Formats: sequence, C-alpha cells, structure tokens
Amino acid sequence: MASRVFWKGYLKLSLVTCPVAMTPATTESERVRFHTLNRKTGNRIASHYVDSVTGKDVDPGSEVKGYERGENEYVMLEDDEIDAVALESTHTIDIQTFAPRESIGWIWYDRPHYLAPNDEVGEEAFGVIREAMAATDVVGISRLVMYRRERAVLLEPRGKGIVLWTLRYGDEVRDEAEYFPDKSQKVDPKALSLVEKLIAERTTDWSPEMVADPVQATLLELIASKKKGRKKAARPKDEPAEAPAGNVVNIMDALRKSLAAEGKKGGKGGSR
Repeated sequence: MASRVFWKGYLKLSLVTCPVAMTPATTESERVRFHTLNRKTGNRIASHYVDSVTGKDVDPGSEVKGYERGENEYVMLEDDEIDAVALESTHTIDIQTFAPRESIGWIWYDRPHYLAPNDEVGEEAFGVIREAMAATDVVGISRLVMYRRERAVLLEPRGKGIVLWTLRYGDEVRDEAEYFPDKSQKVDPKALSLVEKLIAERTTDWSPEMVADPVQATLLELIASKKKGRKKAARPKDEPAEAPAGNVVNIMDALRKSLAAEGKKGGKGGSR
C-alpha cells in the first residue's frame, strides 16, 4: 500500500516552478512494537511528566523548552520563538546550488523521501529538472523546514522521480581523521590476492532479503503462537564460538582454508 503524502509544495529552479508532493521513502510501520502493561491488570501503563523538585504533575500548558547554561540554570524558549528563526517558506524547495554527485560522502545522507510532480501541468518542468541533473551527474542542494527544523536537503534524480535526502548537520559528523590515523599500512600482495578471490566467491546481486530481520520474524511467530494459546518451544542457544588457539594468526593459512571452504559451497550450488 502506497504511503500517504505528508508534504506538498513547490520545486523551484530560477524562474521554473512546479508543484510537488513528498512521501517518506522508508517506513517503520511493519516493525513489531510493544506497549508496557500492568502485569496484574493487563492495562496499559500511562507515562506523564512530573516536576523534578516538587514531584507534582506538570500541566501540558506549563511545559517549555529550556537550554542549559549552567548547573540547574536554563534559558527558556517558547515554541513561537524557535519557529521564528526558521525559514520563512516551508513549502518551496528552491535549488540554489548543485554539486557533483560523487563529491558528497554517504555519511552525510540522513533520511530519504520520494519527490514527485503533484499535477500534470508541472510534470514537464519536473522532468526537465530531473533529467538535466541526471545528464550532468549532479545533485541539487537546498534548504527546507522539515520535522520542525530547518534542514539542508539533497535532491538526487532516480528513475522517473527524485529522491530528497535530508542531510546531517555539520556538527553531527565526526572528523574521520581522528579515528583513521594517517599511518602507512603494509599489505602483503599474496594475502591481498587471496582476499580478492574470497570477495569474488561471495559477491552476488543485491537483494532486500540481505537485510531481512530474523528476530522480527521469530517475534511474529511467538505472538501468533500465543494468540492460539500454544507455548512456543524455547529457541536453542547457539554453541559458544571456539576460542582461537593463540593470539598469532597465520593469515595466509586462514585465507587458504576460507577459499577451500568457499569452493565446497560453490560445488553445492553456491554463488555465481
């Protein structure tokens, strides 16, 4: 079932404008979710806010956002004050900048959305913008208020539509140089060749089945069995992994054994 449109507005490039509709490209609606219940009554447990000092319930009208400036000291900000610093327009994606597609690392990509024309009149303008980006291998950069925050967004042509990605803020991505020090690493050419063969043995076409959730499937089986009044047998525990014989590992021997094992799998109808 197609997801419901959650945003409508306009895509704008210079003097070219067309109406568009946006829908989240991912969903969590199929995820198994649990409520917290009172074991004795079976009723749901309700949560509420209390004052950390007085212990009394706080009326929703008395809640306000606070920025901590010191121990137990806060600057209070009202919702309308926060909203006032956002973009004036929350319904126009005005593309001001383009960047080469490959110049933006995957780590900046946050949440994907499908962007499509919202009426027949705007389809031509939408298609021209999309095809021009695809032909020049660039992505568009703009800003938009989403989820009550101003976000930098990236527009990437995909098929007959555009994928709009929210981008992570600059202070959300840590500098990789702090974690990947620039040290020379010597690589044995023979070991490299064996690893490349091992990779080739395990390479296959992408499929969504690669990221299936076996835990969720097992939970659904458990829930179904409880609905029928049956008690599902406990899942046998995995055998503990065999501890390595020592700290020193002969990588060449390990790689040769790995390739031999992959060869046996291939003989039984393994990867291509």
